[in-house]
Amino acid sequence: MVNQVTGRPVYENNMKVDFLTNFKEIVVETPADIIIRQIRELISSGQLKAGDRLPSERMMSERFGVGRTYVRDAIRKLEFYGILKTLPQSGTVVSGLGVTALEGLITDVLQLNGSDFKSLVETRVVLEINSAFYAATRRTEDDLIGIKKALAAYESAALNGRPSVEEDLMFHLKIVEATKNSVLMSLMMIVTPDILTFFTENKVCSGNRPISALKEHHEILKHIENGDAEQAKESMKAHLDDILKFSETSTIKSQ
Repeated sequence: MVNQVTGRPVYENNMKVDFLTNFKEIVVETPADIIIRQIRELISSGQLKAGDRLPSERMMSERFGVGRTYVRDAIRKLEFYGILKTLPQSGTVVSGLGVTALEGLITDVLQLNGSDFKSLVETRVVLEINSAFYAATRRTEDDLIGIKKALAAYESAALNGRPSVEEDLMFHLKIVEATKNSVLMSLMMIVTPDILTFFTENKVCSGNRPISALKEHHEILKHIENGDAEQAKESMKAHLDDILKFSETSTIKSQ
């Protein structure tokens, strides 16, 4: 239908809605995503084959023009899926899987990066609650020193009004490290970078939250130090409850 005055098409409301569905969500790739995609292209083209060794993190960082953290994030994710593996004295090499299998697995990794924030947070909560439990039963004196050092860094940032997201993450990672479970650590390293990016971009840990979180951190540490696994688990659950609720709210708003 055409407007007789303006000569422009006239759309009914339902037609506007139908047209809207043709738009696709814009997914902004992270540097780690781009690195993973480039590795897939090299494997697909045959330039990277099973057993081939990747350049060092430093060399790749310089070539990509990004920080080594992004390179390390990409490699960790690819290692977790069995696409890459690190061998003593040999560095990081491409696994012996076929090209088709490798391409399919890398697609799965890229889809994981694009997963919704709520799913990432739910996964983190499951991992961290159990990490607190096992940390309380397995931690060594060296582990406690590491956790306390990370907490002191977070406390300094929080009390002085500085951004404390990274210090907060380090405190949690030190707890996971105390579990002596390498799989838990690998899983945490997969989900936390995307959560950290979301926190920073949306200023999740702002206002009085760092101060209230500080008290909760001390509570968690106390139970881990006392070897009280159940209380450590419950304290971690209570600590992450606000983040879980925030993820649910942000998901609703984005729908």
